[in-house]
Amino acid sequence: MNGERMPVLSIIACEMLEDELAYVLSEDHDLGQLIVVENRQSFRFVRKLKSRNCQLRLFPLEKVPIFLKEANNSVYNSVYNSVYNSVYNSVSLNPLKLLLKFPSFERISYNIRGKSKEKNKEKPIVVVNTLKLGLHADCELLRSEIYQHIKKMAAFSDGILIFYGNCGHSLRNTEEEFKDLPCSLYFLKDEKGEIVDDCISVALGGNDNYAEVMQGGNGIGMIYLTPMWASSWKQMRKESNNTSDFNESFLKKHYKKVVKINNKIFTGNEFDENVLDYARTFDMSIAEMEGSMEIASRSYINAKNNICKRALSD
Repeated sequence: MNGERMPVLSIIACEMLEDELAYVLSEDHDLGQLIVVENRQSFRFVRKLKSRNCQLRLFPLEKVPIFLKEANNSVYNSVYNSVYNSVYNSVSLNPLKLLLKFPSFERISYNIRGKSKEKNKEKPIVVVNTLKLGLHADCELLRSEIYQHIKKMAAFSDGILIFYGNCGHSLRNTEEEFKDLPCSLYFLKDEKGEIVDDCISVALGGNDNYAEVMQGGNGIGMIYLTPMWASSWKQMRKESNNTSDFNESFLKKHYKKVVKINNKIFTGNEFDENVLDYARTFDMSIAEMEGSMEIASRSYINAKNNICKRALSD
């Protein structure tokens, strides 16, 4: 990618993980721009970002490259004007200073390009594209959707963070299949460097924590609900064609407890009511535990830092 523009980190995100993503973005106070791709999934996500005082721009995907080009041109021009004014002021009283300080226009131009390049790389642009709920029910469809958006967004990205768990091993070959991609791919990974299993593993802080929680159930079947799962299960049930995830007789037979996983972004009584509704529907008791933003935060920071380091080394 062109080293003189601001580095771009694109994020392809599961709508189910929008709380975690809203949290990490709201905690990042060092962004040049935050762009959210406008689609059916983006409106609730945008509300959550704005509730956490995030400044953002909203564009359809096909308009994003146009905005990025204009944004970089405006940054370059602002740096140009700053350097020009500095030169003009320094020589306004004595024009001969211009010859002494800047022997040629080429050197002035080089200085502007250098300052523009340095400033552009201080703060990256983040572009977020959220995909719809329920894709995990069909691994081939999920893989196809993610791959399609990787190809579209790679054209304007220095790196792409796949903000998904490894649902049904749908991402197991992604790095290999995109090894010739002009930008880097990043994933939600645990401390061992493994892609986390799914959104519940993200919410619990990694695969090992997830396994530990399940083992602590002493063989009791447990369903895990984050705020997004709790608010979305009815919608997904309607669209699931009675899969085991939402089959009433199957759930009542094999699961006895619903685990309510709190997070740092969701407040209010809605989560409690949604979990209670789920538990009553499927005759389950309720347990409660605190979630974690560690996987989401670490993976995001790693991807962002890497594209910025690459930009500085160009």
